[in-house]
Amino acid sequence: MRIRIVDAFTDRPFAGNPAAVVVLEEDHFPAEERMRLLAAEINLSETAFAHRLPAGGPAGWALRWFTPAAEVNLCGHATLATAHVLLTTAADSGTLSFATRGGALTAAGAADGSITLDFPTAPLTPVEPPAGTAEALGATVLAAHDTGDVIGDLLVELADEKAVRSLTPDPRALAALPYRGIIATALAEDPSAGYDYVSRFFGPAVGIAEDPVTGSAHTALAPLWSARLGRPDLTGLQASARTGLVGTGLRGDRVLLTGTAVTVMLAELAEGV
Repeated sequence: MRIRIVDAFTDRPFAGNPAAVVVLEEDHFPAEERMRLLAAEINLSETAFAHRLPAGGPAGWALRWFTPAAEVNLCGHATLATAHVLLTTAADSGTLSFATRGGALTAAGAADGSITLDFPTAPLTPVEPPAGTAEALGATVLAAHDTGDVIGDLLVELADEKAVRSLTPDPRALAALPYRGIIATALAEDPSAGYDYVSRFFGPAVGIAEDPVTGSAHTALAPLWSARLGRPDLTGLQASARTGLVGTGLRGDRVLLTGTAVTVMLAELAEGV
């Protein structure tokens, strides 16, 4: 079994968000327990498993994603990484289509090397943040939004970019909240810097203390900030230590997520493992 490590939402190695990609030779997934063990062994925020589907169907590939602790319904950076692998190894070409737990997804490569994902827009429902949210984050929460069942995160607005960048949350307290993860966001301090809004993502409940760049979170960030700024096409900066840029294009009930990726490692499981 061949495993590639790909840095997604970046144009240089050792930045963006690393994902493991396993393109299976078989026409089916391994046993779920085996995929969970592999994801835990690799210990990145997500490991993607993909296999080809029969020709003529609604999708060309089946795709699943696992964190070190759980399978997830939707993952942007590992989908971008998978598309990058399929396109750069000539396993496929043109617009790729995936059947996933989060619904039908597509990925289209461009001549400049960027890849655009077509994802469902997360529904935003204003909510009162659960008790202890502000204390867990260590910051004042101005507003909170439930993002629906597919991604299952809580999106919280903070006062400004500095508040987002300076967060040092309590992982145990965050893990106790009834959400997959917490997305913290604010308007960019200086839009001329090349991005319109900032965010960070914390998911200790699914084994991710902080995710470097979270594509799925931008399916919720895009409708929030496009409505506020009055523009469908924006750029988000995820202000983790590795950082990454995500282009977002709101298209009704779909969001286009655009980024680049770099393969940094190729490995194989040892014989007999």
